[in-house]
Amino acid sequence: MLRGISRNVVVLGLVAFCTDLASEMLYPVIPLFVVGTLGSSPALLGLIEGLAEGISSGLRWVGGAWSDRTGRRKPFVVAGYSLSAVSKPVMGLAAFALGWPLFLIGRGADRLGKSVRTAARDALIADSTNLAYRGVAFGFHRALDTCGAVAGPLVALLIVRSWPGSSLAWLFCVAFIPGLLSILLAAFGVRDIPCAAPTADRRAPGLFQSFPRPFWHLLAAFAVFSLGNSTDSFLILRSKELGLSFPQVILAYTLFNVTYAAAATPLGRLSDRIGRKRVVMGGWVTYAAVYAGFAWFQSPIAPWVLMPAYGLYHALTEGVTKALVSDIVPQQQRGGAMGLLATVGGLGQLAASVLAGALWSVRLLDGRLMLALALGAACALVALPIFATIPARRGTPAGASDNTASSDQK
Repeated sequence: MLRGISRNVVVLGLVAFCTDLASEMLYPVIPLFVVGTLGSSPALLGLIEGLAEGISSGLRWVGGAWSDRTGRRKPFVVAGYSLSAVSKPVMGLAAFALGWPLFLIGRGADRLGKSVRTAARDALIADSTNLAYRGVAFGFHRALDTCGAVAGPLVALLIVRSWPGSSLAWLFCVAFIPGLLSILLAAFGVRDIPCAAPTADRRAPGLFQSFPRPFWHLLAAFAVFSLGNSTDSFLILRSKELGLSFPQVILAYTLFNVTYAAAATPLGRLSDRIGRKRVVMGGWVTYAAVYAGFAWFQSPIAPWVLMPAYGLYHALTEGVTKALVSDIVPQQQRGGAMGLLATVGGLGQLAASVLAGALWSVRLLDGRLMLALALGAACALVALPIFATIPARRGTPAGASDNTASSDQK
């Protein structure tokens, strides 16, 4: 066991592993399923994925603030994972009835489950971890989550190769099995850590909260960045356009997740030592380079280089950004802060995905530069100077505490 990693973080990591195993069995399949099996266009794919992510992130603010108000995290965690699990077969049924509208309903329900659970879960991870170890704790959680993402496409590839004539729709039914396991782990393995109860002189936090000023700097930078952060489905679709076969697309996507899983914990620990800002800014620079590469290069070798680099970007930013929020926002407001950040990001991603789908066929510089992906690189670079205004803060020395971790800490 890594030092500073609590029982709750381990169990929530296992829950995330099972959920991502289920989700990532399907994620590299979704663009091919929607465009191929359901006969939709790339523009409609962008609209579906953008709406789904908009639902996911747009409601995380409400879910997180509600968990702050009730003082409990676990009910939101269990409900969210349950909704995501049961949505998987619904998406598969779209191949047999109603087509893309039913797929949109299932995809929306899947992302709604994420919106209910994510902010409360992240706040619970922070509440279960001392300040000095939050970077490594969030990194450890992201690593287990991403190990599921590594296994998921490989399971999908095994099923597709074993039954080459079978419909992709059956993968959505198989994905319900690890989803069910995640429900059981969340319900029986996670310990709730109630927030401080309201008193006569302190009311429960509302939806609209007064956060510390550094959080608003972070929110502004994240909003600009998210305007270029379209759904990853477009990177998968671009890899296919560059000449990768379906099995190769899955393997390239697996390579992305392997890099993410391997780097998340050590980079989280690095943020505990040198500060969150440097690590996140390095991630945004990496993101800009990846999107610029996908926009410019025409070789089928490009995805094999750019997908691992994209995994490095995620390892540099996903868990570390959450640790940064935990550092600058009080315990009783963390759910709302995590949710608001995700809401802003989701609305930006909705706009970015719809725009990328509409501009997918637009090429500049004699057809060499894809405008849809080049915009993603540009937004990341524009967001960097805004992010730089956040006051730098390092984690406290090992063993120190901000008095928010509980006896669950090992």
